[in-house]
Amino acid sequence: MYKTLIILLLSVFCFSSAKSQNDQEIKKALDNINSKDLIETVKILSSPKYDGRFPGAKGYDEASEFMRNEFKKSGLRSLNNDNYYQKLNVEYNQIDKPYQFIISKNGVKLKSYKLGNDFVFRCFTGGNHIKAQVVFCGYGISVPESGYDDYSGIDVKNKIVMVFKHNPKWKINGKVEWPDATERTKVNAAVKHGAIGIIYVSEPNESKVELPIGSAMHGEGNQNTTFPQLHAGQNVAVDLLQESGYNLSKLQSLIDSLKKPLSLALKTTVEIEVHTKYVKDKATQNVYGIIEGSDPELKNEYLIVSAHLDHVGSQAGEIYFPGANDNASGSSSVLQMARTYSKMNVKPKRSILFIVFASEEQGLTGSTYSSEHPLIPLEKVSAMINLDCIAFGDSIQMGNGKSVPELWKIAREKDSLYTKQMTHITWKGGGADGTPFHKKGVPMIYSVTKNSYGHLHCLSDKVETLNPELFEKVVRLAYLISTEVTNGNYKREKVSE
Repeated sequence: MYKTLIILLLSVFCFSSAKSQNDQEIKKALDNINSKDLIETVKILSSPKYDGRFPGAKGYDEASEFMRNEFKKSGLRSLNNDNYYQKLNVEYNQIDKPYQFIISKNGVKLKSYKLGNDFVFRCFTGGNHIKAQVVFCGYGISVPESGYDDYSGIDVKNKIVMVFKHNPKWKINGKVEWPDATERTKVNAAVKHGAIGIIYVSEPNESKVELPIGSAMHGEGNQNTTFPQLHAGQNVAVDLLQESGYNLSKLQSLIDSLKKPLSLALKTTVEIEVHTKYVKDKATQNVYGIIEGSDPELKNEYLIVSAHLDHVGSQAGEIYFPGANDNASGSSSVLQMARTYSKMNVKPKRSILFIVFASEEQGLTGSTYSSEHPLIPLEKVSAMINLDCIAFGDSIQMGNGKSVPELWKIAREKDSLYTKQMTHITWKGGGADGTPFHKKGVPMIYSVTKNSYGHLHCLSDKVETLNPELFEKVVRLAYLISTEVTNGNYKREKVSE
């Protein structure tokens, strides 16, 4: 009886001691994940030095070098002497001076628009110097075989078309889906009908009217290197529609209510000049580093902690898009988690791959490449945490929870104990750069904030707009989830589509 009591007391003591040590390690880690350090990294990555981090450009290469050096400083290792880079090729387009965007009427110049305030070029605009009448062509969609054509009955040959940037929210004849609302889809439709340039405008009847934004999402197909593309603000649309009898809101309302095209030639002329350098295959890189696990068996299994490093670059040497929230915040979090794990006395049992991807903005290019050419066997990946746009907003969302309910459950439990900021909102089917891995069966959870996109792709996405307290909580929650995975308390689950 006495011997049994001694064993029981020793067990309780050992358990309490281990719990105390674990609590101390967690406190140490959470103290290391602080808003000051996180914000400092965002300041660096969103600074003019990195020029909007457009893959293939000098600014992105220098941001990659910064991340690589910080991974090396934290003791992370690379594979196969590749110097922490996973090389890939992407499409690249550089927008140079001189440029202009001028409106005139009856040969009289009315206004010269300012880059950044009134308009921005699409990242994959073609280069040319054109002057022509403007024709409004609705949503810029031509699928006559399906019963809808914004170009039917309107002459756009050698004209510049103005179209809504997105697709309608209704279906053709109530059942047919629209073609992809990508740059190249709409450009191809315009070119097919003889247009020589395109002006995109945001739909004014949505809950939030967008400012002109930078965008690298171009879609599939070949680049048209001589076809100018820009995104104009609502003020420009007012000028272009003068004396037409319509405003942009009325045009959208009529098209959406009647569910048929309403295109018209305008009485205004515009002059657009833009110079570009396009490269179909430009070298760039994902940046990664590995912390090896401490357990003899579990070290052969991995957690992936990821974000995308890129943003949408700069234009004509005059403006750049800082991308503080999108996604210097996610890259900063990956780096801070790497730094934190490297400082811990108790090392993770499973190994961790920290990686920041290139070209998310072009359509998950870097993460797709990494999922198809994995640095580690994907069947050895226990889980993945992807962080994107996590420093602006009001609360935490963990996406893809319906596809990985066990991982979602861990997130909910950790939030209830520590951060108390997570919403019940989730979904299935992936999310951002985690999507290509999700499609290959990797359990993935996607960290983002609610109401995160107030400055999405705008010149105003600066560090001053961020929510440091929320930022800190998001990254702390991601770390707490990761410790459950790396310590072996989570077993890889079957992913639900």
